[in-house]
Amino acid sequence: MKIGILGSGLMGGTLGRLWAASGHQVTFAYSRDDARRAAMAERHGAASGTVAEAVAGADALMLAVHWSRTAEVLDLAGDLASRTVLTCCVPLDEANESLVVSTTSSGAEELARMRPGARWVSCFSANPSESFEPVFRRKGEDQPPQVLTCTDHEDARALAGDLIRDIGFEPLACGPLRNARFIEPFAMATVELAYVQPGGPALTYRFNKLR
Repeated sequence: MKIGILGSGLMGGTLGRLWAASGHQVTFAYSRDDARRAAMAERHGAASGTVAEAVAGADALMLAVHWSRTAEVLDLAGDLASRTVLTCCVPLDEANESLVVSTTSSGAEELARMRPGARWVSCFSANPSESFEPVFRRKGEDQPPQVLTCTDHEDARALAGDLIRDIGFEPLACGPLRNARFIEPFAMATVELAYVQPGGPALTYRFNKLR
């Protein structure tokens, strides 16, 4: 699968590297340091290019930038009609302390309003990036940790689910895109557990039904 990574920082960079390791054709785009991005891509057998180049011909896109950069990236990406776009963007203020969209909407819904022709999937927003590589190394174990997914398009959910499984997680369908308004605040709880309290940032979780 051809995957365009729009944002090559901690989230996008790690996901892109692991998808490349899983055999996907990955193109990294949009970062503060183009030379570092190009070196990372070369090191992991991926490509590095502009946002437009990452979008062209991609089967899936991963939007992984700070909320303040989303409009700029979407402007560079074009209309994204009929494209499957995964987003892990939590709508945080510049200080990364407070949600600027919550309860009555979500960052994912606001992105969908900006590009209504795209098939948006909210996923990974409540999963610390530090957990991705440990989970990837344990890929195939029973009862893997989960990634909550919200979307209005079941074919896009299926595609995102395949990519989630490729790095060792299990996708957990959590209804339509509007439900991201409840998951994004949960992301703030995972920040507290992973980065503030003792235990380390490689936090994972799994919801199990009692029998």
